[in-house]
Amino acid sequence: MQRIVKELSLANGVNLQIVHGDLTAEETDAIVNAANERLQHGGGVAGAISRKGGVSIQEESDRIGFVHTGEAAATGAGTLPASFVIHAVGPVWKDGSENEDALLEGAVRSALNLAAKMQLESIALPAISSGIFGFPKDRCAGIILRTIAAFAAAGESSLRLVRCTNIDEETVSAFKQAAIAFE
Repeated sequence: MQRIVKELSLANGVNLQIVHGDLTAEETDAIVNAANERLQHGGGVAGAISRKGGVSIQEESDRIGFVHTGEAAATGAGTLPASFVIHAVGPVWKDGSENEDALLEGAVRSALNLAAKMQLESIALPAISSGIFGFPKDRCAGIILRTIAAFAAAGESSLRLVRCTNIDEETVSAFKQAAIAFE
């Protein structure tokens, strides 16, 4: 069950929601997959999306083949409630000195730009890179929220709803804490 734990109004009519729930259950136009460069969806968020959405997601991903870290690509969503899956490739955390912050920002911005290019109105994304890629959750949440706010402030996008949806309480708490800066 999806539970909105925080809601903020951003620039240009963009509504930001922090949600405690299952990303694969989101009924937004698109959900964002925390993908790897080869778009092989075996574990973590990617594995859950692929298992619940069906084999067509992996088949379409195989046709795309490769996405650089910091970029995104889209496929259909198979049997998921969303219409599309945007596969954003975030960085593997090393120690913070390998440009990880900028790469994560790029992955989120690329996903949002792709959604806007596709004329989507709503999108839900997880804490990209903070699971098996090891990016610190609090740092991740701050970067994602700042990137969404900057995207909203830039205007001229069809997106009206951006949901940060995570299943575990620790990640949801990190997003709630980071959202204080936008109140």
